[in-house]
Amino acid sequence: INAAAYTAVDRAEMDSDQAYKINRDGVANLARASQTFNSKFLHISTDYVFQGEQEAAYCERDETGPTGVYGASKLAGEIAAAEACPKHIILRTAWVFGAHGGNFVKTMIRLAQDRTELNVVGDQFGGPTYAGDIAEALLLIAGKVCDKNFSAWGVYHFTGAPYINWAGFAEQIMQRAYVCGITSHLTKINPIPSSDYPTPAKRPANSMLNCDKIHEIFGIVPSDWQAALNDIVSYAAKE
Repeated sequence: INAAAYTAVDRAEMDSDQAYKINRDGVANLARASQTFNSKFLHISTDYVFQGEQEAAYCERDETGPTGVYGASKLAGEIAAAEACPKHIILRTAWVFGAHGGNFVKTMIRLAQDRTELNVVGDQFGGPTYAGDIAEALLLIAGKVCDKNFSAWGVYHFTGAPYINWAGFAEQIMQRAYVCGITSHLTKINPIPSSDYPTPAKRPANSMLNCDKIHEIFGIVPSDWQAALNDIVSYAAKE
């Protein structure tokens, strides 16, 4: 199970060699090793392999079209994995958050403690995904693919539900932070267009991933990000 990746989306635009070494070449090495030892290879990928401009949630069969180095290097890793190890599962996810490491939820909580208002992008949509639910999904998949009759190899999507934009997600975080006593005030979120928050790497307007296939094959339902957010904010309040 490979969860390693170069994930600094903006820095990748100026550090493409390193991004490709990790996201393509490193993946190829692991996939070849898996094939050599007749193992199955499970690999985490991203919504950034898509252009992010269609209206509907992306299905696994939809055309890819990354707009930046990070997405292109991750797509190259998907291709390398599939070529090197036929018995592979590529799990695309998006908007990952958790109690540990750097992520949107922890950043919002930190900023809210001394700010009464925050401007957050409101025209990018996706499904926030709890890291713990990704781990649970991978463990379930690992058990299923060890069945000698399993043959549904390939790409799957797994994200949280319901879909929301970044500003809406931030509002949910602020409400919980206030109720749990992390902040002494309810921080106001002002939705802004992406054009007001330029970044070196373009972000997808649509990061919504359709998760029907993973439910059909593995019985896995989309991550409940609202329940996970409750737990994480409560945990942060105790730190």
